[in-house]
Amino acid sequence: MSVTVRVPAKVNVRLAVGAARPDGFHDLANVFLAVGLHDEITVTPADELRVTCSGPDAHQVPLDATNLAARAALALARRHGIDPRVHIHIAKDIPVAGGMAGGSADGAGALLACDTLWSLGSSQDELLALCAELGSDVPFSLLGGAALGTGRGEQLTPLAVGGAFHWVFAVADGGLSTPAVYREFDRLTEGTDIPAPAADPALLDALRTGDAVALAGALANDLQPAALSLRPSLADTLAAGTAAGALAALVSGSGPTTAFLAKDPEAATEIAEALLASGTCRTARVAPAPAGGATVVQRATAEHASAVQH
Repeated sequence: MSVTVRVPAKVNVRLAVGAARPDGFHDLANVFLAVGLHDEITVTPADELRVTCSGPDAHQVPLDATNLAARAALALARRHGIDPRVHIHIAKDIPVAGGMAGGSADGAGALLACDTLWSLGSSQDELLALCAELGSDVPFSLLGGAALGTGRGEQLTPLAVGGAFHWVFAVADGGLSTPAVYREFDRLTEGTDIPAPAADPALLDALRTGDAVALAGALANDLQPAALSLRPSLADTLAAGTAAGALAALVSGSGPTTAFLAKDPEAATEIAEALLASGTCRTARVAPAPAGGATVVQRATAEHASAVQH
């Protein structure tokens, strides 16, 4: 048998960053919103653990033990005394190194897929605890919807969302290293008094009521100045999307993907077309939100899974 799990990308509608902690991490108030761009993770029994990847920018995805999907399979196998002999195939559609948690999504997807393949029946709490060991964004990739992440982002409180939001994501050439963006944040804020991170009540209310205009007025990303410092050309992309009618624009997470909130699906399509025409990004993707978390979408024989992948 093989198991396929679909897992969503995310946008940070509020990323409040505190000062660096002694362990090098930063305390966060991170409001995650899952969006309708997905990777699909298929796991199949194999002679040894291996990872393959297909889709846009697949050549940028590491296929060794540093891949979060491989690390997830190893962590789950260690927990249960299993030999993790599986082939993990990632059908990639989330932008790579784009600040949309594509790698974290693959980790969460592989964890659920292996748990299902091995008939472990782990509870969501057990899987979330393993996700938190893998990385700060991985638990939310499992959960989906909307959530407030505190600590370094891994301590999640689900949030109510009262309607659909329509987004456009402009994908830049090349990636931005998340550690490098945090280092630049530390450099830019050195010697300043950084307040304790907190979620904006107005933003949480806008999510709860489904009010896109109110949400636009509350979007904020404390890492945006650092991302713009490292990649100044992103300012042109933000300006192009705003000129095309976006309600708001911001760098997604650590970047370099930029996110634009639109008033409706038609406006989102127009913004995407204008961004492409502007020449300030490589591609532009339209996606609704919220999206569900990691979900098993297929169980199949190994022969059928191989046919699907090829």
